[in-house]
Parts: sequence; structure tokens; C-alpha cells
Amino acid sequence: MGVIQHLLHLLQSHDLAGLVQWAGYGGLALIIFVETGLFFGFFLPGDSVLVTAGLLASQGLPLNVYGLAMLLNVAAVAGDNTNYWIGRISGPRVFRRDESLFFRRRHVERAHAFYERYGAKTIVLARFMPIIRTFAPLVAGVARMDYRTFLTFSVAGGTAWIWSMVFLGYYLGHYVPGVAKHIEMVIAGVIFVSILPGIIGWWRERRVLAAIADLPPASP
Repeated sequence: MGVIQHLLHLLQSHDLAGLVQWAGYGGLALIIFVETGLFFGFFLPGDSVLVTAGLLASQGLPLNVYGLAMLLNVAAVAGDNTNYWIGRISGPRVFRRDESLFFRRRHVERAHAFYERYGAKTIVLARFMPIIRTFAPLVAGVARMDYRTFLTFSVAGGTAWIWSMVFLGYYLGHYVPGVAKHIEMVIAGVIFVSILPGIIGWWRERRVLAAIADLPPASP
């Protein structure tokens, strides 16, 4: 319980640098696995943790950035596949599950709508979208997506997500003087970029609905 309480304290205080240093390789791998593999992990800050880990690795924290990225890559793929099989075994009951402290049905419904729109590409695109990435593989399992197809997109998406986020932080730390003193600004930028696809999608839908509303009524 003490470990969980300390983790929650670091998350609530938004001390990502402290979280990365405290967690180490094993803790970071567990965070990525839980966020992508278990539905109650949607609150974990995957993007922010990855960028912060890369940034601190560039500043002398004893983390081998390549070894870290490979370990987290495995954790991300393992998490995705765990979630897929939970969904496949549970089936449509997932959509009828009652709301609880650790489960939000609306997140499943959002992921389902995203999956319906983008199909297999969702497994890649969702990696870069908080909350959606937690529930997309669950929905893919419920929909009984072909497992070989899922695995292919899971590996591709997990690799792209982990390596891009870790090395974004790593290269920012190397080439932008003083950036380590402003981690919160970097994280704010990463969060904005993460939710940008959702904002763009919402804006496009608003434009389409507005265009439909402006159409003249059909003649009888």
C-alpha cells in the first residue's frame, strides 16, 4: 500500500521527474503496461512519462535510453495484447458493465466510435491519443478483429509511440539549452499535440454539420 500511495502522491503532485527517478526501468515498464493493458490505467500519463524519461536520460539520469525504449516497447505491445484478449474473452458484456471508480463506459464508447471510423488503423492512431489508447485494443478484442492483423498494427503502433516519445524528450534535452528546467512546458506541448487529432476531428464534424444545416430543403 505504501508503494501505491507514493505513486498516487507523485501523480497528484504532477512530479513527473520524481516519478521517473523513483520508478526506474521496472516501474516505468509497469506504468506503460497498465496504461495500455488494463482499463483502469487510463489515468496514467503515458506520453508525459515517456518524454520526461527521455529528457532526464539526456541530463545524466542513469537510464540507458536505448535499453529503456526497447523495454517499454515490449511493455506497450504486451499491454495492448492483454487488453485485446480481455475484450475478446469478455465480449459485448464490456459495453454493459456498470460505471465504477476504475471503469468508465463512456471511454469504451468513445474508443468504439473511433474504431468504427478508422478500423485497423485505430490500433496505431490510438497510441498517440490519451484514454483512447487504453480502450481501443479492448474494443478490437470485443469486435473480434483478426488477431494477426491486430498484432501487426499493435507492434507498429507501439514501436512508433514509444520511440518517438522517448527520443523526443532525449533530443530536446540534448539540443535545447535549459529545457530540463521547464519540463512542465514540454509536457504541456506534448499533451496538446496528443489531443490535437481529437480537436481537428471535432472541428471537421462541426463544419460538416454546419454545411448540412445550410443546405436548402429538398423540394417535394
